[in-house]
Amino acid sequence: MNGRLYRGTWLLVGLPLLVAAFSVARPTPLPRSFLPAFDGKATKQLAKDLVTQYPKRYPGSLPAADWVRSQLEPYGLPVRTERFSAVIPGHGRVHMQNLVAEAVGRSPRTIVVMAHRDNDGRGLGANDNASGTAMLIQLARAYATPPGVPGSSLHPNHTILFLSTDGGAFGGLGAAWFAKHSPLRHDVAAVINLDAVGGLGRIRIQIAGDTPRTPSATFLETVAARLAAQTGRLPARPSVLSQLVDLGFPFSLYEQAPFVSQGIAAVTITTAGDVPPDPLADTLGQVAPDRLGQVGRGAQDLLGSLDEGLEFAQGTSSSIYLGARLIRGWAVELVLIACLLPFLAAAVDLFARCRRRRIPLAPALRGYRSRLGFWAWVVGLFELFGLLGAWPHGTPRPISPYSPAARDWPARALLGLAVLTLLGWFVSRERLIPRRAITLEQELAGHTAALLCLGALSLLVVATNPFALVFLLPSLHVWLWLPQVRGAPAALRLGVLALGLAGPALMLGSFAVRFGLGWDAFWYVAELRAIGYVPFVVMPLLVVWLAGSGQLAALASRRYAPYPEAVGLPPRGPARRVLHASLLAVRNRGRRAPADALEALEG
Repeated sequence: MNGRLYRGTWLLVGLPLLVAAFSVARPTPLPRSFLPAFDGKATKQLAKDLVTQYPKRYPGSLPAADWVRSQLEPYGLPVRTERFSAVIPGHGRVHMQNLVAEAVGRSPRTIVVMAHRDNDGRGLGANDNASGTAMLIQLARAYATPPGVPGSSLHPNHTILFLSTDGGAFGGLGAAWFAKHSPLRHDVAAVINLDAVGGLGRIRIQIAGDTPRTPSATFLETVAARLAAQTGRLPARPSVLSQLVDLGFPFSLYEQAPFVSQGIAAVTITTAGDVPPDPLADTLGQVAPDRLGQVGRGAQDLLGSLDEGLEFAQGTSSSIYLGARLIRGWAVELVLIACLLPFLAAAVDLFARCRRRRIPLAPALRGYRSRLGFWAWVVGLFELFGLLGAWPHGTPRPISPYSPAARDWPARALLGLAVLTLLGWFVSRERLIPRRAITLEQELAGHTAALLCLGALSLLVVATNPFALVFLLPSLHVWLWLPQVRGAPAALRLGVLALGLAGPALMLGSFAVRFGLGWDAFWYVAELRAIGYVPFVVMPLLVVWLAGSGQLAALASRRYAPYPEAVGLPPRGPARRVLHASLLAVRNRGRRAPADALEALEG
C-alpha cells in the first residue's frame, strides 16, 4: 500500500472541512409573543386524577379516552375521534383511537400540540405520560370558550390541534398513523410533543426522525429560547456524536420522529433521557409541580411565538446542532464523502500495482463471491424465518425497550438459524480451506479484492444515506493497513482487524448505552429489521460488508486461500452432486428435444 499517496490525499479533505467551518450558523429564534399564566399544581392534580382513576391505560383503553374527552368538552372544545389499528409485537392487532380538539384560526396552516395518554399496562405511567396528557388539557383549555363565557379564550392566528394519541408507549403508533393517514395532516406545519414533562431531570428536547432529517433551525432555536426563559439554562440536546449516529441510523423512541420524516418541524419536550422512564418506577412522586409549571409556561409561550411567526419556522433539514450553533447537513455529508478519497486512492493504486505485476485477481474475487453467497444465504434465512413467523412481527415502529418482546430472544428459532447457517458454511468452506502455502502475491490479491469490494460498497452507501458512512469509514481506513502488517505478530494483525469494527460497535453501543438495552442491543436491532422498521436495502449492503470483513479476517488469521481453479477443486459433496446432476438433466433434456423432433420429421 502506497502510504505517501494515502497521506497526501488527506490534504483534499481540508477543503470540505473549511466549507463545513464556514457553514456554521447561529439561527435566530422567533420573537416572544406572550407569557400567560400556567398552573403547575393544577396540572399535577389532573395527572393524579388520571393515574388514580385509570392506572392501566394499555393502548385501546376506552375509559382513558373517555376521561380525556370529558375534560375538554365542557370547555367548548368538541373532540374528534380517529380510529385505527396496529400490530404490537407480542400482543397482536390492537384497535386504538386518537382524540383531536381543534381551535380554529384565521389561517389553515396548523400547529399540533400532542401527548400520548397510554402506558404499557405495567406501571402507573404518572410522568410518562399522565403529566403530558394533563399539560395538553391545560393548554387546550386556554383556547377554549366555555358555554356562557363569551370572549374568554385566546384567538389564534393559525389553527391549533390538540392531539391525544394512542399507542405512544409502543413506538408512537398513534403519531405515526396521524402523520400518514389523518385527513388533518395536510396543513400541519409544526408539532410540539409533550412526553414525561414533569420529571425531576433536566428539560431536554428530542429531534431525531425516522429518516436522516432534523427540524428547521429557527424552530429549534425558538423552542430552546422559550424553555430557557423559564429555567435560566438551555434545554439539553443529544450530543454531537449521538446526532450523527441518529442521522446515520435514524431512530427515536419519541413521537416527533414520524412527523420529522414527513418534512414537518417537530420536537419532543421531555424531562427524561433518550429512553422514557421505567414504567415500574414511574409514580406520582416522580412528578414535580414546579417543573410542570416551567415546562407548561415555556410550551404556552412557544405556542404563541409559533402562532405569530409560523411561516419562518416550518420545514426540516439535516443539521448537527452545537449548542446555539449548527453545521449544515450537506457540509457534514461533504466531509464524510471526502474522507473516502484517501481510501479509494490507495485501493485503486493497490489494484494498479497488482495489474503491473500481473498478479491475477480472479481467484481472490471468486473467493469473495463464495463468501458473498454464504452471507446472502444467512441473510436470506433470516428474512425467510421472518416470513414464516419465527420472529416477532408488528407495525414498523420502534419497540419499547421495556417490552418483553425487546429482550426475549426466540431461542428455538435462533438455534434453527444457527444450524442452517452452519450447514451453509460447511458447503461453502470446502473451496476456501487453505490446502497449501500461498504466495505473497496471492495474499496481496486477496487484500486487494476485498478492499475494492468495500470501496464499491462505500459508493452504494453514499447513494443511500451518506451519513451512514460514519459506520463504514473506520473499516475502510483501518483495514487498508492490513497488507502492511501481514508479517507482524498475530496479536497486532487481529488487533487491526478488530479496530476496523469500531463503526458497527458505535451503532450497537448507542443502543446498548443510550437506550439501556445492554447485550440485548444485538437482538433489538435485528428485531427492528424483522418488523420492517429498518428498510430492506440495508441487508444487501450488510452482506457486501460481511463478505469483505470475512475475507480480511481469513487473511489476518492466516486462514486465507485463493479460490482454486477447476482442476484443483475438491470433490463435490452430496448436496452439490445432487444439484449438479439436476442441472445437467435439465440442460440435456433441452438439447435432446430438437434432435428428437428432427428424427420424427425424417420418418
